[in-house]
Amino acid sequence: MATKTGRPRWALRASAALTLGFLGSLASTCAQARPAAATTPQGDEIAHTVQEGDTLEGLAKAYLAAPRQWPLLQARNKVADPRRLVPGSVVWIPVRLQPAESATVEFVHGMVTAQTRAGDTPAPVTQGGKLEEGTALQVGPDAFVAVKLADGTVVRVQAQSELLLRQLRRRGRAGSLQSVLEMRSGAVESSVPPNAEAFRRFELRTPLAVTSVRGTRFGVAMGESGQTTASVLSGSVAVQSRQPETTGQSSHSSAAAAAMLTPGQGLAVAADGSVGAPRPLLAAPDTSGVPAMLSDAGILAINVPPLPGAARYQAQVAQDADFTQVLRHGSFADGQLRWKAVEDGRYYLSVRALDDAGIPGVPALLPFVVKTRPVAPLYQQPAPGAVVASGAGELRCTQVPGVAWYRLQVARDAQFTQPVLDEQRLTECRLPLSTLPVGNYFWRAASLLQLPHGPANPGRPADPGGTAGQVDQGPFAPPQPFTVADRPATLSPQSLQAQDGDTTVRVHWPAQPGQRFRLQLAPANDLAFDKVVLDTQLDAPAWTAGNLPAGDYLVRIQVLDPTGLQSDFSPPRQIRVGSGINTGSGLPVSTSSGQPVGRP
Repeated sequence: MATKTGRPRWALRASAALTLGFLGSLASTCAQARPAAATTPQGDEIAHTVQEGDTLEGLAKAYLAAPRQWPLLQARNKVADPRRLVPGSVVWIPVRLQPAESATVEFVHGMVTAQTRAGDTPAPVTQGGKLEEGTALQVGPDAFVAVKLADGTVVRVQAQSELLLRQLRRRGRAGSLQSVLEMRSGAVESSVPPNAEAFRRFELRTPLAVTSVRGTRFGVAMGESGQTTASVLSGSVAVQSRQPETTGQSSHSSAAAAAMLTPGQGLAVAADGSVGAPRPLLAAPDTSGVPAMLSDAGILAINVPPLPGAARYQAQVAQDADFTQVLRHGSFADGQLRWKAVEDGRYYLSVRALDDAGIPGVPALLPFVVKTRPVAPLYQQPAPGAVVASGAGELRCTQVPGVAWYRLQVARDAQFTQPVLDEQRLTECRLPLSTLPVGNYFWRAASLLQLPHGPANPGRPADPGGTAGQVDQGPFAPPQPFTVADRPATLSPQSLQAQDGDTTVRVHWPAQPGQRFRLQLAPANDLAFDKVVLDTQLDAPAWTAGNLPAGDYLVRIQVLDPTGLQSDFSPPRQIRVGSGINTGSGLPVSTSSGQPVGRP
């Protein structure tokens, strides 16, 4: 109830070791937590400090469903005269007498169960379902639930959390909402809309903390060691340790264990209830390098660069910008964020850096699109980094069942800022490169579906054929490099220098550094080289043979370039292998047909 100056004069008693309050000042928080002449509360009760002119009927009207309920207050407080209350004394208002409210499940993902009463079998929650006071929510791994209270407050319960809706009440028949939630494990983020109601109360309790909110966005998390952290993005939070309340210490000691958080600040509360000093939240991680579209069908992978001072990273992926529809949540040792893949669609990323105390920093928020279908074709040729011959190369990829066309692009950079080739309606996944100049390039391929009606999935690029709404292009495959180069020159007959006519034959020719060679030898009458008697590769531009039968042969040579390209075979050059039998004048002896005479 308000005093004559309009200030609230009630406080809540509960079994908590710490209080965080979103109030006008820290001093007023402490004052409300300890009304004058307080007696021991019985369960959850509001301690109202009596002001001049207060009556039990007036208090029943202000706090309960109707003024006629004042006898219940009289019985609880053993008041002799309901119209004459002693100023400065305390009247306890049992919360259970206030009008009950309920909450609504706004969104649920994964396994989330609700237990209405102790001993009941937990049942899965469904979107749109009602949650009554006393309901215990248990959120499993990779799960999430968003709960909306009657005043518009949205409570986002993260994976592996337990939350009890301890109180869902209203102050009087048409008064402000009085909500108390008890977090037993995990993490909760809450958005409380601004409200002019002076008596509206939203409290989120942990074994160490109670957060009292009035128009703000904040987060509370419990660590495995029992530590509690609080971080504030908007509004202000008064943090007060309530440990002295259970140990009998003075209110002065209680006030000393308190701090005020302003927007952009956070603190940690140790397992013994001691409150750390407020500290600035770490800055938002840099997400400028995250692609606007992700196309990996097997995993959802997002990378952010390291942030100075970050011990870990906490990230979420949601279907909405308010993060009431979270599908993926995780804590990561570095900025390499990895989750199970999600369906094609539009999403939002929230990533925060945690400092050495585990306090989450300012979130970086980023919209992005997942587009994985239709799947891209697989590359066939050329191999990654391969060299293709100028005027004769071709790009090839696999056919994808069900697609109508393929789009192949070629560019000089991996970002494809200015494609030099862009064929958008190929019925086969192949593209000749006959017009492409010599140089280094990248290529990529995508599949296109023909749609009978309407637009494609979210994130669909504009129709490359110019018929909007009729084509759905899938993601491009990762860029693959290749090089276009001229084939090595074919050796001319004049370039082959031979020393023949003897039993040992030597042939040599000019070459470029790094080139290798293929040499073929055939009988002199086999111009088509159908009966090759020797086919060998050479590392040097020279060949020597000393064990060939005497006779005439044809030799031809192919250049093997370091790029992998090959020249045509040179025109055949005839050589003669001698027998070693000579006339008296030193000339080789030949048969009537001109063939060397061999030794018997």
